[in-house]
Amino acid sequence: MIPITGQTQLTGLLGSPVKHSISPMMHNTGFQALRLDFVYLCFDVNEGTLKDAVKGLRALGVKGFNLTMPNKNKILDYLDDLSPAAGLIGAVNTVENRDGKLVGHNTDGIGFMRAVREQEIDVRGKSITLMGIGGAATAICTQAALDGAGKIDVYARMTSRFLPRMKDLIGRLEKETGCAICLCDNEDKDGLKRSLEDSVLVVNATSVGMAPDEDGCILPGKDFLHEGLAVGDIVYNPWETKLLRMAKEMGCKGFNGYAMLLYQGAEAFRIWTGREMPMEVVRERLGK
Repeated sequence: MIPITGQTQLTGLLGSPVKHSISPMMHNTGFQALRLDFVYLCFDVNEGTLKDAVKGLRALGVKGFNLTMPNKNKILDYLDDLSPAAGLIGAVNTVENRDGKLVGHNTDGIGFMRAVREQEIDVRGKSITLMGIGGAATAICTQAALDGAGKIDVYARMTSRFLPRMKDLIGRLEKETGCAICLCDNEDKDGLKRSLEDSVLVVNATSVGMAPDEDGCILPGKDFLHEGLAVGDIVYNPWETKLLRMAKEMGCKGFNGYAMLLYQGAEAFRIWTGREMPMEVVRERLGK
């Protein structure tokens, strides 16, 4: 382990709870592999204590920090600037201290789309079906549009409290990127089937199927899938969700949310250090 020095740069995670996070292992493994004088710690900070925490971190001159629940939206009140993606999404998961100026980024969508490219899936000019309109879904929708997706059909409950936010995002994204985005009702199964028939990728950006609800599935049945459709599920516990088992049965390429988790962290690592995270070393360490 690299010793802490008088010049060690502090990074970390603000959220509640954070005891379960694998981010310290991920980032500290990367720092050590590249012999960088950085350290990553977790801090249990909620919406009530976030303002004071950010004020203190700014005063200390920390290099940067991540945000997780429940702080991704509230942090906007305490930042100086936002990246284009974070501005569109309206949520931040990574903060960079740029010469005393706190700049917010959202690396969730970047992480997911890097996982998509890793699977050799090209969405440029193509259609995508996205299930959900929560925080992960908005990040994925934004980055997919920025990366050149031609059309995105977004399915959600019409009673969701996130509906107004998503409608606003869609309007801004269509103007910014030219991507055609349609907000659709989860109950419209015929429409969903048509969307999937036209899509190269379907994404479960909800918690449906996550342990302990391992029998849950965002799609009504495997007959909604076809061999030319790739299936991405942001859930990685269990490793293979019911949705991904159905994808395998139908001959679809499928992948879970683990790569998204790694790559959103890798992007934060790059923002703070200017270096690429050594992914092979990090994967090996997490695998143990």
